Amino acid sequence: MSKVTTGATMSLDGYIAGPQESGFDLLFQWYGNGDVEIPTASPDVPPLRVSAASAEVVTKEWGNTGALVVGRHLYDMTNAWGGRHPMDVPVVVLTHRRPEDRPEDDENFVFVTEGIEAAVARAKELAGAKDVVVNGGQMARQCLEAGLLDEFGVALVPVVLGDGKKLFGELGTAPVQFDGPVEVVEGTGVTHLRYRVKK
Repeated sequence: MSKVTTGATMSLDGYIAGPQESGFDLLFQWYGNGDVEIPTASPDVPPLRVSAASAEVVTKEWGNTGALVVGRHLYDMTNAWGGRHPMDVPVVVLTHRRPEDRPEDDENFVFVTEGIEAAVARAKELAGAKDVVVNGGQMARQCLEAGLLDEFGVALVPVVLGDGKKLFGELGTAPVQFDGPVEVVEGTGVTHLRYRVKK
């Protein structure tokens, strides 16, 4: 059955990015510390080279994903991943206004201006029987607050960033309880954890 999930690589002190969009070199070291290559569909993103345990987690998650929901900030920050997301699935971009250079939606990017519920609904249409993955931060927070989120995964890395951006942003509905972890996988330089949202 299709699920709405989110996930992020996170520091031990709970940040998915450091101050002023820093710390990614530390957070994503595990993307290049292994022997198993995972190709990406983006011309701007090189293949991942991860441990066998991490590769099993990543390939399973990517294989189960039918569409993504991201915010305009990430879309702009990555320069639209060079035209195609690394996971090779359509991306729904939640934005206040669509980019001027994208007057129409295509098989790579769909733009939604009506809020998180509309963005998730559109992503579900695109995903079919597969899962919808919502980007961490503001998108994940909005999804959790709206009762749309089913699961989330954390790739926990052994680094402390001290400050920055949290997985669920400034959550307005705390505290929130979860079931799990329902999955624990030890990779090289990362521990993969998965939790279910208590409905």
